Amino acid sequence: MLTASSWSRRSDAALAVAEAGDRLTARLGGRPSFVVVQHTIALAADQVAAALAARFPGVPLHGGTSCQGVMTEEGFIADGCVLGLFGVLDPDGAFGVASAELGADPEAAAMAAAERALDAAGRPGERPDLVWITGAPGREERILGGLRLLFGPGVPVAGGSSADDAVAGGWSQFAGTQVHRDGVVVSVLFPSRGLSFSFHSGYDPTAHHGRVTASSGRTIHTIDGEPAAAVYDRWTGGVLGAARQGGGNVLARTTLTPLGRAVQDVGGIPYYQLSHPDQVTPDGGLTLFSDIATGDEVVLMRGSPETLVTRAGRVAHSALGDGTSTPAGALVIYCAGCMLTVRGRMDEVSAAVRSALGGRPFLGCFTFGEQGCLPGGNNRHGNLMISVLAFHA
Repeated sequence: MLTASSWSRRSDAALAVAEAGDRLTARLGGRPSFVVVQHTIALAADQVAAALAARFPGVPLHGGTSCQGVMTEEGFIADGCVLGLFGVLDPDGAFGVASAELGADPEAAAMAAAERALDAAGRPGERPDLVWITGAPGREERILGGLRLLFGPGVPVAGGSSADDAVAGGWSQFAGTQVHRDGVVVSVLFPSRGLSFSFHSGYDPTAHHGRVTASSGRTIHTIDGEPAAAVYDRWTGGVLGAARQGGGNVLARTTLTPLGRAVQDVGGIPYYQLSHPDQVTPDGGLTLFSDIATGDEVVLMRGSPETLVTRAGRVAHSALGDGTSTPAGALVIYCAGCMLTVRGRMDEVSAAVRSALGGRPFLGCFTFGEQGCLPGGNNRHGNLMISVLAFHA
């Protein structure tokens, strides 16, 4: 198995695809078996998809939008028109991609897309080695639920929610030439060599914790019977500022202090699923970028700019497992909120991933939600997290 990444900054979608596509083919030494595509919203998704389908006829294409740019082993490529490609050359493997509109039943949409992807891979009814997903933000837990209904436990799922540059709804997803604004793209992977993966938060728990006593969907109304914003503001020493009383967007203020839930314990080490507070509601609640349930125990987590810079390399190293396999390359999902917090140091982030992978190719994108598989096969959706999928040589 071989992998390669490439990118272009050209403002014309056809020229960007020609430049990045030619470079990808040259680096692979042949026609790819599977291509993952990430681009900024400055490039029109329908034009990118059409140009790629013409450039790589018959190749499974899995696409989505990334916040402000991408990263590869060559560094952080951002601002304006950015197109990133990751190609896998694996003639003995099988790969299939399909998509569906989420609509009123995201579980059914995810199942239908996965079944069509299996058909496209020539492996109907089989359980893939891994499922790679790109969905619109908002219903990620339901997408994972549909895939769990179809495949049962034991099939790892990884990926990230498509993003725009300002949380304004400008994201998109595509499979082949089928473009969506509120859809899910599902790829089923049956590579001839191994895969390994890692999904981590990189934040540390604090002593502050409480139980959600009222919630609805992605909103915490109360913690331990008090308005959630008041409790959170007290825990953080006042990060909400004026929004604590009047409500409003607090996304940028809360990146280093998300809420966590201990979802799994491995060898005495708890794994935390993070939720990023987004808005203070008029009644003092907190909205999040992930679902929350009444009765959940939440813990205040803390990170720092330094940990946001270094943790991507640590997660990439963790994805390689025991180190007995040589990586061919990797796909990296890195939270857009974390990227924006340490934007001036993103070349350090890409360098850390490159070092962990031994200089192998990778493509990283910046998402509005991250999905991955915890040890033991527990697929989860979280915020402010990193998901790494490594392909073995």
